[in-house]
Amino acid sequence: MSTVFRPIMRLLAWLYERTNGRFGGRVQGLPVLLLMTTGRKSGRLRKTPLGYIVRDGSYVVTATNAGSDRHPGWYHNLRVAPHVRLQIQNRQTDAQAVVAEPELREQLWRALVQLAPGYRAYEKRTAREIPMVLLTPETPVN
Repeated sequence: MSTVFRPIMRLLAWLYERTNGRFGGRVQGLPVLLLMTTGRKSGRLRKTPLGYIVRDGSYVVTATNAGSDRHPGWYHNLRVAPHVRLQIQNRQTDAQAVVAEPELREQLWRALVQLAPGYRAYEKRTAREIPMVLLTPETPVN
């Protein structure tokens, strides 16, 4: 699956970036941001479009990896280097990534699937607990 999925994600990230989110700006009814992480092995910039919800000034994303039994690469990258960059439409900001603790993770997951019920399918496909990640901007993005 990853041999097909990765090029598609790269294309979606490229289109999002070039069109300031006009193309690829929504997924399953959620707005999309572009998460930029530093590759933990390569040191290269990695860009991933992700649907998000907002909670208390943070953007919340989920590491579903389309229901795979492995966490996505971007999740491993931010665990090593939690200072990330976000693009939301035509605005960019630096942010700190924090993985939600179990109780908060449950609250965030419920809020996510209430807004985008399709995410439940990912949970059903995998035995792992899907992480929820808070991305807190260093400066507010309006």
